[in-house]
Amino acid sequence: MSDLNGSTLNERHRERMQRKKEIIDARIAAADKRIGIIIVNTGNGKGKSSSAFGMVARALGHGMKVGVVQFIKGAMSTGEELFLRRFPVEVSFHAMGEGYTWETQDRERDTAKAQEAWLQAKRFLADPDIGLVVLDELNIALKYRYLDVHTVIADLLDRPPMQHVVITGRAAPPELIEIADTVTEMQVVKHAFRAGIGAQAGTEW
Repeated sequence: MSDLNGSTLNERHRERMQRKKEIIDARIAAADKRIGIIIVNTGNGKGKSSSAFGMVARALGHGMKVGVVQFIKGAMSTGEELFLRRFPVEVSFHAMGEGYTWETQDRERDTAKAQEAWLQAKRFLADPDIGLVVLDELNIALKYRYLDVHTVIADLLDRPPMQHVVITGRAAPPELIEIADTVTEMQVVKHAFRAGIGAQAGTEW
């Protein structure tokens, strides 16, 4: 590549980035609302809970208090639970399930546990001192109708105005997607499990 060609490419790149900056700056200026948002991570791919707990780390970095309720999970301690319990002042962590539904095989008990977990979630959703609430695997409890989706949505919408909520789990119901501010669907491209590699500490739990 000659110096002339290099200079031309650099100038074209600068011009493109300048135009892009003008567009992005205008969008940022127009996004002037400051409210608590509802984030839903769903889909069959890996990373829904991992993303939510990444946001927990982000919130803690900004000095926010965090409330976590894990639906379904609870039969075994996860890495995120073991880590976040080191911060009892900043994080209130409640793992309130008894394991995956194919392990428990008891709809009545699973429903009771989910409803108990939602009572704890409502305590967080009523507390303006908690800046971020994580409702891990809530979508599964809604999918199996352990909880009423309309009751859940009403409680979510009644929370303090600056409180953020992250909801995870496959098969998010359309009603929840409708009222959410940000929805991400995780898709599977490859997964180690399909190659016979079992779940391992630090990557899956």
